[in-house]
Amino acid sequence: MTTATLPASRIDQPLEASGSGVSWPAVVAGAFVAAALSFSLMALGAGMGLSSVSPWPSSGLSASRVAPAAVVWILLVQAASCALGGYLAGRLRTKWVSVHTHEVFFRDTAHGFLVWAVGLVISAFFFSSMAASIAKEGIDSPGQQTYYVDSLFRSDHPVADPADPRIRQEAGAILVAALAQPDVAAADKRYLVDLVVARTGLDRPQAESRVNDVLTRDRKAIDTMRKATAHSLYWLFAALLVGAFCGSYAATLGGRRRDQSVTMTAAPMAAVRI
Repeated sequence: MTTATLPASRIDQPLEASGSGVSWPAVVAGAFVAAALSFSLMALGAGMGLSSVSPWPSSGLSASRVAPAAVVWILLVQAASCALGGYLAGRLRTKWVSVHTHEVFFRDTAHGFLVWAVGLVISAFFFSSMAASIAKEGIDSPGQQTYYVDSLFRSDHPVADPADPRIRQEAGAILVAALAQPDVAAADKRYLVDLVVARTGLDRPQAESRVNDVLTRDRKAIDTMRKATAHSLYWLFAALLVGAFCGSYAATLGGRRRDQSVTMTAAPMAAVRI
C-alpha cells in the first residue's frame, strides 16, 4: 500500500471559507435604521425651518440666516444616522473566526460603508418620490413663470377681463425659449413688443423697455436659482462624505465591542468547564 504525503505548504495552508465575508442581514438592518433616522431628523429640521421663516418681510428669519443652519443640520443628520446604522451593523454581524485583526477591521469598515450606501439608496428612493410629487404640483400651478408673463400685460387702466389665455401661453413659450439662448431672437422680441403694445396701450419704446426688463429679471431669477442649487449640491456632497466616514468608523467600534463581549463571555464558560 502506498501512502501519499502532502507537502508541508499544502498542509499549513488554510482552507478558504465557503461563506461570504459580508453579513447582509446586519447591513440591511443598519441601513434601514440609518434611513429611518435620517428621514425623521430631516422632517424635524424642515419643521423647525418652516417655523423660523415667515412669508412677511418684517417677521421671521431671512433665508440668508436659515441657510447656514440648514447646512449644519444636514451634516449632523448624516453623521448621526450613519453612525448609528454603522454601529448596529457592527454589533449585529456574525463573529469571524480565525480572521486576522487587520482583516476584521477592513470588514467592519466595509460593513459601515455598505450601510451608508444602502441607506443612501433607500433615502434617495423616498426623497425622489417626494420630489416627483412636488414637481407635479409645480406643473399644476406654474407660479413664478406665470408672474413674469402677467407682468408683460399690465396696464395703467386694468380691466376685469383677463388676457387671452392663448396670448399668455404664447408669450410664456417665447420666454422659455429665450432662457435657453444667449439672447432672445429679434423676431420673438419684436412680437412680444407688439403683444404688449396691443394689450396695454403703451407706446413702442415703453413696451420694448418692459420686455427687456422682464427678460432681464427672468434670467436673473433663473441664474440665482442655478447658483443656489449648485451650492446646495456641494454641501450635500460634503454631508454624504461625512455620513460615509461616520458609518464606516462606527461599524468598527460596534464590531470591536461585539468581539470583546464574545471574548469576555467565552472566558468564564471555559473556566467553568475546567
